[in-house]
Amino acid sequence: MESLLCDEDWLNSPTKKLPGLGMCTASFYTTTADCEHALTVCLQKEISYMLEPGYVECLRSSELLAARFRTIRWFIKSRRRLNLSLGIVFDAANYFDRFISMNHCHQWKGWMIELLSVACLSIAVKLSEISIPLLQEFQMEDLQYSFQPSTIQRMELTLLKALGWRLACITAYSYVELLTYHLNSLQPHLNEAIISRATELLLGAISDSKFLAFRQCTLAVSALRCSLEELLPSKSDTHIAYFACLIPQDQKDDLVKCHKIMEERVADPLYSLTTCGNSYCPSSPMTVITTERIDLYDCYVDLSLFKVPGSNAECPSNRKKQKREEETPSHCNTSGPSP
Repeated sequence: MESLLCDEDWLNSPTKKLPGLGMCTASFYTTTADCEHALTVCLQKEISYMLEPGYVECLRSSELLAARFRTIRWFIKSRRRLNLSLGIVFDAANYFDRFISMNHCHQWKGWMIELLSVACLSIAVKLSEISIPLLQEFQMEDLQYSFQPSTIQRMELTLLKALGWRLACITAYSYVELLTYHLNSLQPHLNEAIISRATELLLGAISDSKFLAFRQCTLAVSALRCSLEELLPSKSDTHIAYFACLIPQDQKDDLVKCHKIMEERVADPLYSLTTCGNSYCPSSPMTVITTERIDLYDCYVDLSLFKVPGSNAECPSNRKKQKREEETPSHCNTSGPSP
């Protein structure tokens, strides 16, 4: 089990390309009109995948800020370990945030967060990849608990119902190719460097709760603006002006705020995206090295603890399961998993 302390090099320096980044350089779109039409569609669709109001306050009140950070970090590391496409990280983060934002649970436990995280990543992979890892492969690193496949499948169904089966989410990463189509006139290596750097910034942004207040299109433009100012300062104003014209008018003020925060993250050595500052590594009793994992048997995982309005996490047949639990052998007794 690796340390959960923030001493790893999971976001590289700005001058060093991250493996797997810059994969959007080959554009799917053939004309500027096609690209701008697709962008308009994305801006409209994005609204359907936004978080419930007050989500950041919910995270604070439920003491979930540190748990969320660890989850996003786990998504990023799992993507690398399993060689998954980069968009999966952003999709899984969207599922995770949307589920918690609509959840009325006030006593989240450690196993609940980890089970939800595994389900989010598993569903995101199934929607994007051809070769799907086994459920046990998702749980090989950085988790305190180990779940049976049947438990994960039940959690997947709970998650799908809660999200209304709306999974084709629009994330900040969804805008990268659309926005950088305008940069095709640049030298390929420079175009790729800008995309790679912007993606680095977006990976840092989705890990930071301060950026949850902004729309995904605003995050994407802010990341590209920082990348252009860093890598192409002489021509950045022209490209930035073009990007800003594509963003809805009601997002202009937020664009200024978001860019300012992102600039601070890049420039400040304490909170830099390339170092481990307080904002990116919240202190938590969970930041310890764990030598053993806790096996949670399916017969004692109660999904009704996930209180989602309008959904019944436990189907009626589970009332029969509750009766069977009384007769379950003692080796299934995991009724007291620690938070």
